[in-house]
Amino acid sequence: MKNRYDFVILFDAKDANPNGDPDAGNLPRIDAESGQGLITDVCLKRKVRNFVQTTQPKQRIYFTEGAVHNNQHKEAYEDLKIDPKKTKPADRDQAKAWMCKNFFDVRTFGAVMSTEINCGQVRGPVQLSFARSIDPIVASEHAITRTSVTNERDIEKGRTMGRKFTVPYALYRAHGTVNPFLADNVDTDGNQLGTGFSEEDLELLLQALENAFQFDASAARPAGSMAVRSLIVFKHDNQLGKAPSHKLFDLIQVNRKDGIQVPRAFDDYEVMVRESEVPEGVTLIRRL
Repeated sequence: MKNRYDFVILFDAKDANPNGDPDAGNLPRIDAESGQGLITDVCLKRKVRNFVQTTQPKQRIYFTEGAVHNNQHKEAYEDLKIDPKKTKPADRDQAKAWMCKNFFDVRTFGAVMSTEINCGQVRGPVQLSFARSIDPIVASEHAITRTSVTNERDIEKGRTMGRKFTVPYALYRAHGTVNPFLADNVDTDGNQLGTGFSEEDLELLLQALENAFQFDASAARPAGSMAVRSLIVFKHDNQLGKAPSHKLFDLIQVNRKDGIQVPRAFDDYEVMVRESEVPEGVTLIRRL
C-alpha cells in the first residue's frame, strides 16, 4: 500500500436505536454534557465485519458470535506444523502472520491474540472514531406488550409489558484513517512488516461502510431506518501523507439549514465540502 487514506462517513437514524448502551438499560448512547448521540467504534467495526461475513464467504472473520479464539489460534499452529506449547518468538511471528493472512478483520483492525495459545498482538492499519450526532438527540421511550407467554404457568399473567427506545432522527458523523505503514509494507529482503492489508481489502472496507446498514435490519433498526448518506475519502499521494487528518476533516462542514429547528431528515442539513482548499497531493473522492 503506497498511499495514506483518511475518510469521513455520514449516516442517519430515524425511529431506530443505532447503538444501545447496556449500562443504561439499552438507551441510545449519549454525551451527558452536550446531549449529542454517540456510537462506538466497536459498533461500527461490527457492521463492517457483518457485511464482509454475509457477502464474502471466502473472507474469514475472527470476531464472530460464539467464536473460540484459542481454537482459531490452534488452527494456525497446526497449519504451520508448530507445537504451540514449545514456541519461540519467531514461531509466534509466523502464527501472527498466518492470522493476518486468513482473517480479514485481523489484518484490517488488528487484534490481541496473546492468550493461552499465543498468536501475538496485531495493530491494525484501519482505525475508526466514535460517531457523534451533529445535533443533540432525544431518546424516545415506547411501551410494548406481549400477548404470548413463555410457559403454561405464566398464562394467568396475560399480557406482559416491555420497553424499547428510539432516536426520532439524528445525523451522525464518524472519521477513519488507513495507516499504510501498518498495512502491506515489506523490507528490502521482501519480508512482510505489516498486516498484509491491501488495496483490495481497502475497497472491500469502503464497500462495507457504504452498505453498513443495508443488511443490518432488526427490531431495533427496521429496514430503511438507518442509511449511509455520504462517504468522502482523502487519498494522499504517498505513505506519509500531505496534510494532517484533522485539517482534512475540517474541510467538511455539516450544518442545519436555515429555518430548521427540529431536523427530521437528511435534507434538513447542508453538507459543505471546501474542495478548493484540498492540499496539493491529496485527492478527494466522493464515494457517496
